[in-house]
Amino acid sequence: MSRKLCLCVVDSLRTDMLLRTAEGGRAPNFATLLSRGELIPDCVSAFPSVTPVASAEIATGRRADGHWVPGMNWYHRAERRYIEYGSSFEATRTFGLFRALYDTVYNMNMAHLSSEVETVFERLADAGIRTACTPFLIYRGRTRHELGLEGILRRAASTARFDHAVWGPDELFYGELYASRRVPCKPTLARPGTRDEYSGCVGETLARDDLYDFVLFSLPDNDHHCHSHGPAASLDSIAHADANFGRLVEASGGIEQFLATHAVILMADHAQSDVERLYDITRVLAEDWLVQEPNTAHPELAELAVSPTGRAAWVYLLEDDHDRAASLASRVRTKLAQTPGTDLIAYLDSSRADGAPVVAVERAGAVLRFWRGGATRDLRGVEWTLDGDPGVLELVERDGCLLSERYPDPLSRIEAALRSPFAGDLLISCAPGWECADWGGQAHLGGGSHGSLDAADSLAPLLAVGLERFDPAARRQWTLGDVAGLIYRHFEIEQ
Repeated sequence: MSRKLCLCVVDSLRTDMLLRTAEGGRAPNFATLLSRGELIPDCVSAFPSVTPVASAEIATGRRADGHWVPGMNWYHRAERRYIEYGSSFEATRTFGLFRALYDTVYNMNMAHLSSEVETVFERLADAGIRTACTPFLIYRGRTRHELGLEGILRRAASTARFDHAVWGPDELFYGELYASRRVPCKPTLARPGTRDEYSGCVGETLARDDLYDFVLFSLPDNDHHCHSHGPAASLDSIAHADANFGRLVEASGGIEQFLATHAVILMADHAQSDVERLYDITRVLAEDWLVQEPNTAHPELAELAVSPTGRAAWVYLLEDDHDRAASLASRVRTKLAQTPGTDLIAYLDSSRADGAPVVAVERAGAVLRFWRGGATRDLRGVEWTLDGDPGVLELVERDGCLLSERYPDPLSRIEAALRSPFAGDLLISCAPGWECADWGGQAHLGGGSHGSLDAADSLAPLLAVGLERFDPAARRQWTLGDVAGLIYRHFEIEQ
């Protein structure tokens, strides 16, 4: 068998900050990986560039039209309610603690994530590869795990009907909720800023007892630190992540022994950018239309549902009549185009005779429509036809390829987002410096955030060390969706 593989995901890790922390001597383990590996500094995230969407892309190798997870908050048309994955503690309380927990931990994997795609945990298990995972949003696998809560917490969870088993990797550790075995680690799922230590502690047991061939080693605390203090202040949180990754390394015999027995992929789910201004899309639209409120008893009365998701937002038109819906969409777009903080408005415009969807994007009064097939290729080799103003997405042709420096891989990312079965009718990407208020009224002004199509939120490091058959020049543009393929090739699993 090939060497073990550790996929280390540091939430919100920016390439420039990774390099600064390593060069400053504060991240010695990551510095060693950088010196031994191949760095892709501009791996493209999902869109919206938020953790649930990105995690699903990492775990499945598919974008939202394949894995179906559309955002941090979204509207479930069939159930006529919002799905909230934990935008903030206040947003979680707004929707109900156990309701949001049930959606985030259980439904995201067992109901919302498409059953038509397989995760890396499922495919590796089918190939006889032992899998493990520290807390990561997408964990679906082949092994059944019972709820681990005890005492009054278990009774409270049972009363709220949060008492289901889940299917995950062989070794699943999800804080207080699920653990495949007892470990001497204090679960801290509900306390941001302490989760890396839990992963580090679990990693020591996993390594010491030789419990995996593949481990997804999640280090989420950098995200909370960047939200609070801004991405430029992440030296401390990256050093913290490095130290807890070091616990896995030391339990494996130190860095040299670790790299002799492991290949490593170090990556982020997305980046972050500074935010200073509030984009209160819910309030703006509620001035003219009835927006569905959380937990309302009368969803049938609402005209719109609005789902803020960081520096992006979904708008759902709750109108069944086609002509009235088209008129409503036009009026909403006009309103949002005049709202400070709106950068892009994207939507499915129509379908061609061959059934191919036509995507429209508006920005600053200009419109671009595009669809698959045509004479123009992007950096990933996908062919497109453009109709309208390419300047909407700052698209240029260079060396025979269509690209945008500001909006990486924009055509495929927008199309995939809009074609998710759970997508809204309009997808808004915020202008630089702006962030949506979530349903708890919270934003990260004075700190950092993410979610937009912009490069500042979307480009992050992908570092491969000792990976079987890895060629950084194999693609002109790497995305999160390529990681699953790297894992399968390492273990010689047919794709």
